[in-house]
Amino acid sequence: MVSNPRATATTLRQRDVLVHALASDAKLDVEETANRGHAAALACRAMRDGFDVVVALGGDGTVNEVVNGLLTDGVHPGVPRLGIVPAGSTNVVARALGLPNDPVEATSVLIDAMSADRRRQIGLGLADDRWFVFTAGLGYDAAVVAAVEAHRRRGRTSTPALYVRTAVRTFFRQDRRRPAITLRFPDGNTVAGLHMALVTNCDPWTFFGELPVSPTPQASFDTGLDVYARTRMGAAGILLAAGRMIAAPGRRAGRRGFGSRLEHDLTEFSLHADRPLPFQVDGDALEERQLVRFRSVPDALEVYV
Repeated sequence: MVSNPRATATTLRQRDVLVHALASDAKLDVEETANRGHAAALACRAMRDGFDVVVALGGDGTVNEVVNGLLTDGVHPGVPRLGIVPAGSTNVVARALGLPNDPVEATSVLIDAMSADRRRQIGLGLADDRWFVFTAGLGYDAAVVAAVEAHRRRGRTSTPALYVRTAVRTFFRQDRRRPAITLRFPDGNTVAGLHMALVTNCDPWTFFGELPVSPTPQASFDTGLDVYARTRMGAAGILLAAGRMIAAPGRRAGRRGFGSRLEHDLTEFSLHADRPLPFQVDGDALEERQLVRFRSVPDALEVYV
């Protein structure tokens, strides 16, 4: 188990209870992360040491690091299976896989899944050499992620209200007149004039509290990558699009319109920007980029569900 001691949804006592519950059904080694990148290093070591399963106890950032560590040497038969105990503020990966959002309930499901050998293969995305499980973004959404991370480093708790306030402030600080991004396909075709681009590997893209947010409702762990891009960044269009993204499931058809562009089930493509833009993978802000190459990798990982 790779455990993030700073995970927001569990206390030290709760983590001890979860560890003891898992240890009663399997031989369990527990490692706590100390800094950014440590979870990836621990997962890589577990993969190379021949462990059967690596459990990520933490939020989406911990899951992303563990996945990148497991796949350090690429997709191969020796990659351990992944278990997830969600303990972050949003837990998109766990919830998109149909796992409980509560860490205690998720631990019970994980124990049962391991006992019954209940697992599924999922596809993943590659952004250059960085694996992502549910999303990557270039432009506005990545700028929001970076701003929220800055607030968290100052001691703020990640909440939907914090994201909304940060998103509004960031929106009015953006250059909304000059679109910077071009989407380029392997055959040479391009889509220019994009202000931002979300790349998704599953639906929903994220959650607003208990409400799923679905800009790409056809996205799935079983298909290629989807792209939701904005061709206009007017406030009215953004609000209308956001309302449709959180509409009831039966009304989530047709995301085109309101200044958006939607692409489904892509195997390979790249995003080019005429200036450095914020970039994020699985809610983790990285350095600014002007070029990112994306690839869908089917059946990349086995996950207990």
